[in-house]
Amino acid sequence: MAKLKNIIKQLSKQDFEIIYNLLMESNAEKSALLLKMMYQEKYSDSKIMADLEVNSNAYYTLRSRLNQKIEEYLLEQVENPRADLLRKVANIPEIIFTKKRTIVIATLKKLEKELLDYDLSNELTIVYKSLKRLHSHTPEYYTYSQLYNKHVAYMLSVDKAETLISDYFRKYGSYLFSGSDTEKLELTLIHKELISVRNLYDSHRLYVYQSCVGIFHRLFIEENDSMEEEAIENILDKVQEIFNMYQMDTIYHHLKIVFEFLKLEYYHRYKVYRKAEDYFDEVSDSMSALLANYTMYTYPARFLFTKLERSLRLGLQKDLYAENNLLFQDFEIDTDDIPNYVSYVVYRAISCHYAEKHEEAARWINNLLNEVSIKKYPYALLEVKIILALQYAILDDTELLNQLLGSIQRQIRLLGKQNCMIAALYVKLIKLMINQTKSEKPEKAKVLLNKIKSIPRQGFSPTAYIQISEDLFK
Repeated sequence: MAKLKNIIKQLSKQDFEIIYNLLMESNAEKSALLLKMMYQEKYSDSKIMADLEVNSNAYYTLRSRLNQKIEEYLLEQVENPRADLLRKVANIPEIIFTKKRTIVIATLKKLEKELLDYDLSNELTIVYKSLKRLHSHTPEYYTYSQLYNKHVAYMLSVDKAETLISDYFRKYGSYLFSGSDTEKLELTLIHKELISVRNLYDSHRLYVYQSCVGIFHRLFIEENDSMEEEAIENILDKVQEIFNMYQMDTIYHHLKIVFEFLKLEYYHRYKVYRKAEDYFDEVSDSMSALLANYTMYTYPARFLFTKLERSLRLGLQKDLYAENNLLFQDFEIDTDDIPNYVSYVVYRAISCHYAEKHEEAARWINNLLNEVSIKKYPYALLEVKIILALQYAILDDTELLNQLLGSIQRQIRLLGKQNCMIAALYVKLIKLMINQTKSEKPEKAKVLLNKIKSIPRQGFSPTAYIQISEDLFK
C-alpha cells in the first residue's frame, strides 16, 4: 500500500491527468476515483473505502489493479536505451558493408563504450570481433583479439553463474524436503564455486548474481557469519546502488523484487519486524509472479511460511484465505518443481484450515497427492499426510481418517519411530481428538502439544504452522 501511495505522490500533474482519463475511458471509475483521492493525499484508507463503498478485500483488489495500470503506463513512457543498443548491434553487418571504414570504426567504438556501461558481454563480443577484423593489418589487431577473447570468457562466466544459481535453488528445494547432509554439502560447494566465478572479474553483474545465493545461503544454510564476510546489510546496500546506476537494465529491473524478498527474510530472521514490514506488502503482492517466474533466482516458497509466521504472530491467520483468492487469480505453477509446488498447496490448505474450510483444505491436499509423487521425500510426505489427517479428524470423517492413520503409522515404522517423533505424537493427538470415551482429553492433549512444541524443527515442517485449539478435545 505504501508503495502505491509513493508512486502516485511522485506522478507529475500531466501523468496523473493522462492516467485518470485513461481509467475513465475504460469504465474503471472506481480506480480513477481511488487514483484521484490518493493523489490529493487528503483521505485515510477507511475514508476512501467508505466513499468507494467497498470492503477491505475489494479495496485490496482495487489498489492492486491501479498499481498495475500505473506501472504499465510508466513503462510505456520509458524510452529504453538498452533496446536501442541491441538494435544497433544487430545493424553492425549493414554498417560494415555500406559505410566508410572511419565511420564504421567510430560507430563501433561508441557502441563499445555504451555496451560496457550496460555490461552486455554477448553484444561486446560482436563489436570486438568486428573491430578485430577491421584492424587485421594493424598492430591493434592483437589488442582487439585479446578483448574479444576476454569478453568471450566473461560471457561464459556469466552463463556459468546463471546456471549455478539455478542449480543452487533446485538443490535447495530438494535439501529442504530431504534434510540430506550430502545435499547440504553440495549447496555449500555450489556457493563456493559461485564466489570463485564472481572473483574472476570486477563485474557488478556477477556481484549481483552471487548475492542472490550468498545472502540466502547465510540465512538458511550457514547461519553463523564469520567476521571476514561482508555484512548482509552492506551487500543489500551495494546491490541497491547497482540497481540505481543501471535503471534501464531489464534483468536488474526484475531482480529488484528478489532483493526485496531477501531484505524481508533477513529482517524477519533476526526478528526486526518493524523493518521487515517495509517490504512485506510489495513481496506479498508479487507472490504469484515470484512463485511462477523467479525460481531460477531464488526459492520463493520460503516466503509462504514467513507469511504464515507473521499471520500467527499478528493474529491475522483467518484473513489469509480471502487474500489468497485475490493474490492467486489466474495463477499457474510448475507442477514439476515438487518442493515449490508442494509448499504452495500446503500453504493454501493451511489457509483454508484457519478459515474453517476444512473440506477445501482436504481437497487441496488430496489433489496434490493424486497429481504428484512425494515418495522420494518420505519425511515431507508424512508432514503433508498429518495435515490431511487433522482435517479428516475435524470433519469427523472416521473411515478416511482410519485409512490415512494406518498409512502414516506404516511409514513411521519403516522410517523408525526415533526419526519421526513429531509424526508419532501427532498420531496420538489425532486419535485422542476422535476418541469419544477418553477422560481428561484436554489435559492429555495439552501434554502432547507441549511435547510436539519442544522438539526442534528442521527442513520442511508445515505442521509447525498449525495451531490446534484445546477446544477440539472438550
